[in-house]
Amino acid sequence: MVSLIIVSGGDVASTNQANELLKLCDWKTLEPVEGKPSYSFLHARIWWMEDGCLWEDDLDKRWELATGEKPSEVIFPSRHSAASGNASLTLHPIGTMQVPDDEVPEYGGKAADCPPPNPRLAAWWREMNRVASDMEDFDLSLETTHHGPWIETPSLFIEIGSTADTWGHEEAAVVLAGIIYRGLGLDGTNGLGNWDNKSRVVVTLGGGHYAPRANMLGLHEGIWIGHMLATYALPFERDENGNVSGMWENSIRKAIAATKMAYPGGEIVCSMDKKAFKGWQRQAIRDLLEELEVPLLKRAEII
Repeated sequence: MVSLIIVSGGDVASTNQANELLKLCDWKTLEPVEGKPSYSFLHARIWWMEDGCLWEDDLDKRWELATGEKPSEVIFPSRHSAASGNASLTLHPIGTMQVPDDEVPEYGGKAADCPPPNPRLAAWWREMNRVASDMEDFDLSLETTHHGPWIETPSLFIEIGSTADTWGHEEAAVVLAGIIYRGLGLDGTNGLGNWDNKSRVVVTLGGGHYAPRANMLGLHEGIWIGHMLATYALPFERDENGNVSGMWENSIRKAIAATKMAYPGGEIVCSMDKKAFKGWQRQAIRDLLEELEVPLLKRAEII
């Protein structure tokens, strides 16, 4: 069982993080995997793609097939793009569960599905706030679940955003490489975010892409974060007879199922941004969560 770090060779934010990480450990050069460079240190592996990875599906299975090693988690150092142009450091899980089966997701992934989130999300979010709070030009944020690639292993993206002006920011790369280094326990510690099999895990529903609810909840010690679904990932439809449909239900079902896979034995709960939904939408969500036997808790009940 290894921690697999997948580098996008055509992405300076990704390669800079990887190069800084290579400086922190005595990495061993391995035989190329699928003809691509790879490195080893303790339980961690680096696999260097030629270009991007959003459309490189089944990387976890491909690594195992080539090496015999089964990844227990996948980390994607990456750049983050946003129209705002704001400098940022972000973390997020992946998935495109709101995309109908008959459509192709625009930025990779498997339509109508999502991989398990990496249990390290909340712990690394807290570490990011600890070590990067003095980077005044950078916004720090979790992002809601989005884009590819498709894998079946718990994963997260760790990103520098959000334009070419900051993708190559060297200090940002050092900071994020340090989070990966300490977060995976490559510094000789136990790492950050090792699942303890008994805690409460929060799936957030509704709100904006930059996950304000999860950002707040995740700062509290003892809170674990699963998938985070923005309002746009919960599309509702209702006909003139009041019948509710749309991909919102699939999004919630898949997000909860994948989060349960990532956190075996955990107490899965949901937290909803009520202002993000109409009354009938809130009721539909409550009915579904009651069917799934997943509590819907208020913020004060979680922290």
